[in-house]
Parts: sequence; C-alpha cells; structure tokens
Amino acid sequence: MNNSPIMAEKSVKAGEIIARMDRLPIWSLSYIFIGILGMGFLFTFFDIFDINVSFIQTSLTIFHVSSPSSPEIGVLLGPAVLLNLVGYIVGSLLLSPLSDRIGRRNMLMITMAITGLGSLYNALVNDYSNFLLARTITGIGVGADLAVVNTYIGEVAPLNGRAKYTSFVFLFSTLGAGLGLWLGLLLTTPPAPFPLGLPFALGGSGFLAVNGWRVMYGIGALLALIGLLLRFNLPESPRWLISRGRIADAEAVVKQMEERASRKLRSLPPLPAVIPPYVVERLSYLDSLKAVILDRRYARRLAVLIPMWFFGYMTVYVLAAGLTTILASLGYPPPEAGIIASFGDIGFILCAVTIMLVGDKMERSRWTAISVLFTIVGGVVIALAKTNLPLSFLGSSILFYGFNLWVPVSYAWSAESFPTRARATGFALTDGLGHIGGGVGTVVVASFVASLVSSGVTTGLAIEVFLLIASFQIISTVIAVSLGHKTANKRLDEISP
Repeated sequence: MNNSPIMAEKSVKAGEIIARMDRLPIWSLSYIFIGILGMGFLFTFFDIFDINVSFIQTSLTIFHVSSPSSPEIGVLLGPAVLLNLVGYIVGSLLLSPLSDRIGRRNMLMITMAITGLGSLYNALVNDYSNFLLARTITGIGVGADLAVVNTYIGEVAPLNGRAKYTSFVFLFSTLGAGLGLWLGLLLTTPPAPFPLGLPFALGGSGFLAVNGWRVMYGIGALLALIGLLLRFNLPESPRWLISRGRIADAEAVVKQMEERASRKLRSLPPLPAVIPPYVVERLSYLDSLKAVILDRRYARRLAVLIPMWFFGYMTVYVLAAGLTTILASLGYPPPEAGIIASFGDIGFILCAVTIMLVGDKMERSRWTAISVLFTIVGGVVIALAKTNLPLSFLGSSILFYGFNLWVPVSYAWSAESFPTRARATGFALTDGLGHIGGGVGTVVVASFVASLVSSGVTTGLAIEVFLLIASFQIISTVIAVSLGHKTANKRLDEISP
C-alpha cells in the first residue's frame, strides 16, 4: 500500500522521459554512434561475403582439391554455407534475446567478440572440420549481432526516421559485402584480364598464393576488434533502461539527447501525451518468449513477419550466395560470372541510399512490392543480356537493388513490431526462423535451378529461372501487403505497448 504512490510516481516519470525522447524529430545521439554500429555491420557482411571468392583458394591449399574448376569445391562449400547459416539461426534465437535481460549495449559487445573470435579461428584452421566449426561460431555471433543492432537502432532513432537510420547502418553492410567480394578477388585469385579477373590481383604468387584466404579472415578479425573497442562508447538504450526500472540512468541519456537536439534546432517540439511504460525488474528468457507468443497482438505479427522473411530469404540467399553459380549454369564463364555478381554491389549500395532518403515516406509493406518488381526486371535483363557484358552488369545491379531493397525497411518493421521488454526476442524469432527459408532456398532451389538448365540453355529458359527465383519473394510480398500492420511514423509505445 505504502509503495503504490511511489510506484505510480515512477511510472509517470518514466512516461515523461519516453515522451521527451519521442518529441525529438532528429537523430539526437552522436553520429559517431551510427559509425560504431556500422563498423559492426561492415564486419558482419564482410564475413558473409568473404567466403564467396576466397573459398576456391582455401579448398586448393588445405582441402587438397586438385583444380579450381573441380566440382568438389561446390560439394565442400555447401556445408560451410549451411553451418554458418545454422549458427546464424542459433545465435539469433538463443543469444540475441538475452539483450532483453542484460541490455542492448552489453549484448552488442558480446556478439562482436564472438564473431571476431570465429573469424580469427577461421584464419588459423588447417582442416575442413575446424573450418566448418569456425564458420558455425562466426554465424552464431553474426545472427545475434544483427538482431541486437536493429533493436538498438529502432529504440533510439526518431519516430519519423527508424527506417532511415536502420538503412544508414545497413549502408555499412553493403560496403562490407563489397569489401569481401573485391578483396577476395584481389588477395586470392591470380591476375587475369578483365572481365575474367583483375589484372592487378595478388593471389597468383608468393605468400598470398596460398595464404590470401587467411589474410581475408584475419582482416575480418581485425575489423571485429575495432568494432568491439568502439562499442564500449555506446550509451544504453533509454527505453530498455526504463523497462528495467532504471529511471535515473535513462533520464541522463535522454537529457544528453535533448541537449544535442537543442543545439541543432531553435526549440524542441512540445511533449506528446505521456504513455505509462511497462516496467519489469526481472525478466527471464521464458518471460520474453511469453510476451510475444502468448499476447494475441504480437502472435499475429509473428504469423505475418516469419513467413514474410522465410519466403523473402529464399530469394535473397539463392541470389546472394549462388548468383555466380546460376550465371555459370546459364553459360557464362565462371570468372566472368563472378565479376558480374560483384557489380551487383552497386545496386546493394543504392538500395540503402534509397531507404535512407525516402524509406519512412510509405508504410513498410509497400516497399516489399516495389522491391520484387526490381528483382524481376533485373533477372530478365540478365537473361536477355547473353554475352552483352555492360547489359549484364546493369542487370546485376538492378537485381541486387531489388532483392535487397525491402530488407532494411523490414528490419525496422520487425524491431518496432514488438514491445521493449521483448523487442530483441521478437526480432530474433522473425529473422531467425525466417533464415530457415534462406537455408531451404540455398539447398533446394539452387539444385532445382541446376536441373532446369541441365538439358540446355535458351533465353526463354533463363527468364524462367529468374522468375522462379523471384516467385518466393512474390509470395513474401503478398503476405506483407495483404496482412501486414501499419507502423511508420508512429510512437513505439503506441505500436507495441
């Protein structure tokens, strides 16, 4: 009885702090913090893509494969990609929800340490079993990190810019992907005239001829170390602090945000209505699961977002991990196919820039429809290009633009669809279980595509191949557009109390 007035006063105070935060119309932390989070994403996607080119040299040097064109390399690559993806799912589902219990900042440092150790382990292995184990460990860190970063960004970004700043961090991932692809060409392949390779590649002789792939993973470990050290400077999410009853700590962070915003604006907007927040002093993993599974509102959102990600990732992973193989099966020489796929990073970068500029102008679900249209157009352009390299480069850029455009928006959508007390858990369930679709796509769809082209390739068949791959993204889009809930430009505590 005596404590109830005190608790009521704390609840009002907490609601006022969140209202003060919600009125800030601009990014009100240091932009350095975006760079700090971005460095983590840069490493994450560097690690995802660095195996794409470097694995051939790895196979030749420590797996004793006899030739760069040996089909055995594809056999060895499959488990490496699959176990990295299994690690991703495990990390997302088991590790990232811990940030709902121990805090976003603490978990961000743990996940970056795991990914860095996995990459360092990769650089030092000397046999296939240890290589697979290293890829699995790295995947665990990557899966957890991606969920927590998107959760953190969603909680500190202004309500009219959650997609924008999620995409700002995503921009670093596109740079990491490009770095992984092009460094792989530079450090692990012999020089060759463009477009069969890079004339200035360094992987043909000397130390790099057998150790370029180790240097790649060593660079990844160094990037992770830099990211880890920088993350010590991150403030904790005020929303998470309030959800755990740490009112004074949350107010200190929000006060700094207000001071920074005041220096950029003539005056701060008036306070919106105070929404009493949900505060829980103790939160177990099971409590977080119950919060998003047993509540009908969040269970319905899971029922939409999980299949959206599942089918969307089927298209994403077939193209991200297998475009070079698909192009080779359609008649392109393998080195040329790799160069064409690498040019797709241009579209990857442009999709991040697009969402940064206009991502919050429309509801999240509409971006899935725009995205799939570009995926279809890009695939058809490549199919029609045949031996026209400039047209192939254009098609690859459009294709990458299309199958990635919906991703940063949907990251923001997933994070804002669940309450602060279980936001990382909700994101982990949607993204983690959705990645099962990525595994299915990589293994099943890629094999089916190979069987389609086994009897000969025509332009019509090439178009059918790309339409088949895009069909799963079409299913994802239909789910999002027809069943998706609205969240753009709304307060988090209105969307997900």
